[in-house]
This record gives sequence, structure tokens and C-alpha cells, in this order.
Amino acid sequence: MTRIAICAPATPITRDHAAALERLVAEEYPRHSVRFHEQCFLEHGHFAGTDLQRLEGLLDCANDPAIDAVWFAKGGYGSNRIAQNAVAMMDESARAKTFVGFSDMGYLLAGLYRAGIGQPVHGSMPVSVTSTRGIDAVRRVLDWFGGDPAGLEPSLDGKTPAAAFNLITLAMLTGTPMMPDLDDHVLMVEEVSEHLYSIDRLFFNLSNTLPRLAGLRLGSVTAVPENDRYFGQEPEEIAEFWCKRAGIPYLGRAEIGHTAANRIVPFGLASPAAAS
Repeated sequence: MTRIAICAPATPITRDHAAALERLVAEEYPRHSVRFHEQCFLEHGHFAGTDLQRLEGLLDCANDPAIDAVWFAKGGYGSNRIAQNAVAMMDESARAKTFVGFSDMGYLLAGLYRAGIGQPVHGSMPVSVTSTRGIDAVRRVLDWFGGDPAGLEPSLDGKTPAAAFNLITLAMLTGTPMMPDLDDHVLMVEEVSEHLYSIDRLFFNLSNTLPRLAGLRLGSVTAVPENDRYFGQEPEEIAEFWCKRAGIPYLGRAEIGHTAANRIVPFGLASPAAAS
């Protein structure tokens, strides 16, 4: 059985989300168990509780020796406010765990990867369970928890380490104590709700701070706002432009992003979930 604890380091979910996931697991994944931390349902302005409440909820899950995996409930903004303290306060129990999430959870995944704590994994989150299409992304993660590799990003070769991030999250990480060493990695990036000129600006940042990548793949770029003038390049053209300028091999597309097709990317070399 994979024992999964769910917390919300950024923004809250509802009890309807929790009930929907509990039903799905009971009906289709009886070898798993899920436990929602009460912190998931707190509200403090934008956040799922105060910084201290979110930190305590995450540490309760990460440091519990009876738990195999920590699944982040939802993205939104906020995990960066607690990530550095959280990683510093994790104990030996956390080192055996799998941590799954994406988007804003990239701050935590980055910090965990840098510190060598557990298995950080880019993957969809429980909040999607109430969506008609998003539930398939949730199933993909639950299948992977059970040892099924079908939901992994197809380009993973098991030989070259990989990492996956939301583009703006990664740009904000550069130069901070949470930024891991991504030299010789295949980096996959995706974005949502950013203008094309902003995407270009983010690639400018990354091409100058991560020049020693083994290669870059572009995931989905969705919900691009309409600007008052045409930028002149589409997302893939932007990625290719900056990769060429920095000497980074552009490797094509990746099936990651803010869509129901979002695939799983374990940081480092692809591996099964930590629990059997």
C-alpha cells in the first residue's frame, strides 16, 4: 500500500476536492490510502493558512514515518514563502519519501532536489480531480504511485537526468538558495497565463543562467493573454531562439504543462515511486 499525505503549501482546496479524491481512491486504487491534512482547507487571505500553518502542515506530512509520499494539493502562489525553512526542518523520514506537484510547487521540488531529500516529482495535483478531463491526470499520478510507468514523460531515457518547471517559477529560483544544480540535465519548461513578451524575457534570464544544460524541451504554453501588438514569434520559436543563442540543444516538445495531458517527470533519473 502507498500511504499518501496531502498538504497545501500555497493555496487551499475545498472539502469537495478531498471527497472526490477519496472516492476515486476507494473505488479504483484500493492499494493506496490518502490522508488530507486539515491545513489544506484553511484560508488566510490568498493562502491556505498563515505561513506558519502551511509550514507546519508540510512538515507534519514530510516528517511522518508512517507516510510514503507527500502529494501537494494545489498550486497557486505561496510555497516559496515557506520552502527554505521547510527543507531545513525535514528529518530522515522525509528522505525516503516521494514529493509530487508542479507549477508553484516547483519552489519546493527545487529545494528538495538541491538538498537531496526524497524523490521530487513534477506531476498533476489532487485539485484536478473534480475536472472532467483533469481526473485523468490525477489517475496518471495514482497509477505511477502504484508502479505503472505509463504516465511518465515519453522523452525520458533513464540515462540523462531531467527536471521540469513552470518557466516563471524557475526564473524566480535562479540566484536563490533553493536553486539546484541543473548542469547536464534535460530541462523541461511550461507556462500559463503569460504574454509572449514575458515568455521571451524569461527565456532571456534562463539562457544566461543555465547555459550548461544537456538540452531543453518546451512543454505546453497555454492561456496566453492577447497583447496590443503581435510579438512576432510563437512560444517554440522563442525557445529555439534563446537556446541557439546560449548554445543549449533544443530537443523539441515535452508533454507537460497546465493541461490534462500533463505527464510525470521525476527529478534526476526516471524511477518508480518511493513506495512499493
